[in-house]
Amino acid sequence: MSTVTTVGSFFPPVRCCAPPSTSPLSNGRLKLNHVSNTARRLAVSTEQAISSETTTERNETTMRNHVSNGRLKESEEGEGMKEKQKNPYALELEKTEMELRSSRKSLEDYFEDSKNFIAKSDGGGGGPPRWFSPLECGSRLDNSPLLLFLPGIDGIGLGLSKQHSTLGKIFDIWCLHIPVKDRTSFLGLVKLIERTVRSESYCFPNRPIYLAGESLGACLALAVAARNPDVDLVLVLANPATSFEKSQLQPLIPLLEVLPFQHQLTIPYMLSSMTGDSLRMAMDNAVKGFPLEQTIGGLSQDLVAMSSYLNALANILPTETLLWKLQMLKTASAYANSRLHAVKSQTLVLSSGRDQLLPSEEEGQRLYVALPKCEIRKFNDSGHFLFLEHDVDLANIIKGASCYRRGKYLDYISDYIPPTPPEFKKLYDSNRLFMLATSPVMLSYFQDGKIVRGLAGVPSEGPVLYVGYHMLMGFEVIPLISNFLLERNILIRGITHPMLYVKLKKEGMMPPLQQFDVVRTMGAVPASGSNFYKLMSSKAHALLYPGGMREAYHRKGEEYKLFWPEKSEFVRMASRFGAKIVPFGVVGEDDFGEVVFDYDDQMKIPFLRDYIKGLSEEFVSLRTGADGEVGQQDPHHVGIVPKFPGRFYYYFGKPIETEGRRQELRDREKAHELYLHVKSEVENCIAFLKEKRESDPYRNILARLAYQASHGFDAEVPTFEI
Repeated sequence: MSTVTTVGSFFPPVRCCAPPSTSPLSNGRLKLNHVSNTARRLAVSTEQAISSETTTERNETTMRNHVSNGRLKESEEGEGMKEKQKNPYALELEKTEMELRSSRKSLEDYFEDSKNFIAKSDGGGGGPPRWFSPLECGSRLDNSPLLLFLPGIDGIGLGLSKQHSTLGKIFDIWCLHIPVKDRTSFLGLVKLIERTVRSESYCFPNRPIYLAGESLGACLALAVAARNPDVDLVLVLANPATSFEKSQLQPLIPLLEVLPFQHQLTIPYMLSSMTGDSLRMAMDNAVKGFPLEQTIGGLSQDLVAMSSYLNALANILPTETLLWKLQMLKTASAYANSRLHAVKSQTLVLSSGRDQLLPSEEEGQRLYVALPKCEIRKFNDSGHFLFLEHDVDLANIIKGASCYRRGKYLDYISDYIPPTPPEFKKLYDSNRLFMLATSPVMLSYFQDGKIVRGLAGVPSEGPVLYVGYHMLMGFEVIPLISNFLLERNILIRGITHPMLYVKLKKEGMMPPLQQFDVVRTMGAVPASGSNFYKLMSSKAHALLYPGGMREAYHRKGEEYKLFWPEKSEFVRMASRFGAKIVPFGVVGEDDFGEVVFDYDDQMKIPFLRDYIKGLSEEFVSLRTGADGEVGQQDPHHVGIVPKFPGRFYYYFGKPIETEGRRQELRDREKAHELYLHVKSEVENCIAFLKEKRESDPYRNILARLAYQASHGFDAEVPTFEI
């Protein structure tokens, strides 16, 4: 059982303007209270907390590193890693589930921390509401935006305790603590938060302020946003209590008003019941006229089977406090709902599918429609206390939704934070079966002219532009990105279709944006001239498919055929920064599936034709000036018949230098000549792989499984002779 590891100073000294306890207006302007940067933290912590913080910072330095020359910087402990010749991402994959679980805080730890926090911070629950900054969030990126955490009904402010180590690397976190005995009204809390928001906005006018609220805290965030439309706010709302009128909690108010004091331990049981059946039964019995003592007695018997942390919850929420908070929830819900029309802030709603306290799934959809700049992320297997669940990583969710920015506008290059090794492991594990089924063979052109297995031949220093063939449905991207990161510690940043970032006006026409979060987490950017320019100028390793959607959703019988536009779109931009162009080919789609229902077939069916045209109207065309079918990239689905799995093969050809050729390639004819040369090299790479794979004895998945059964499933499966 851990001790208090998250408590920090109540006046965070790391910014020029700390949240004032009182901020009166003077001549129409807020009076600001400054705190010295050298002020010492008033920490309520233990030696274990300090040790834990130091270890966390050391193990996760990779996350704070930016990309240098297209490669992720090595951590300070790189010397030890060199002994194993592996980077942090490869080492992370070797961790066992037991090791991972030992580093996580349990729900019982949260309640234990809450008890200690209340005892040490306000002597048992007294004092006014105030902010504190967790010690675990003490080291972060430069110019990190402020994140204000607004707690739920408990009011403690430790609801993000499992998220501190990751959020604290990219945010300056302040948490609102509402003491147990405090009786500040909802509007009073709104004004307190509002003063802090306006004070910080005045100090840092070019940075956004994040309001992360759960349940009651989400209503507070919406209210503040509605009252301050001129402040740049980003709202992150977890299971917002704007649906309180439709929840099971509302009938608790009249019950609590007549509940005898000796039965107050029943209340935590009601709130923590994951099924809600007992609470519903209690309400039904009360309505049917059963004696109150009998109803409560039946519920109290079940306390024996509950885990020990319920007693802690009872201390946090005594009956009188719970009644006050429930009444506040009713007020908060009505206040926020009446002002939704005034909320113009960027909003991310997180909805749990198994929230038995609030109808969060339906409410999330309602807010998604009601708020103009709203996106939604659904967690079908999660309960009400979303931030306390092991599999929920708020930092990764915010990054995956493209909601993390440090300025007024999102910059996909400068605001991008690479995935941490644990984040990458989670993504890799979710695709492990696909990696096993495809068993990718990576080949590259080495300096001495030889073709080698692996990625030793690709350039180390950026800028590098990888140009190749886009296989059916883009299935080749997952192994490509993963192997570059694991083998070379190189993060490939894909240039993707803008539809992966656009909120559709018509629901259900495309997969939800949540399905593309992994693509954005791994560094993809929407295709545009400015983003291409920024990638090259930052010396990134970028991935470009000139054939785009036309290749990835090709017609029947068009496997491995390039559909590139006539104009040399990328050559002159690459030469401007002296980028190396690496042509590559990939084959294997015809061993996994065959297109049987393509675009041409669908356009012959009236309702499908209208569906496709409706989709096309939602998106901005990437190549409005392109001739022929290359410019007609109507989004659509294709019908595929799966095959018995074969294998994916990649060949990264000889890098083409553009350094020193900027003046030469300004000439359109010269640029077009190089463009055709790159296209020819991609076709040669594809032809090479198609020929060589015929001699691969392990092209069939059964042969590979037999090999791995005798050599271990982590063993590299051989391939054809090079």
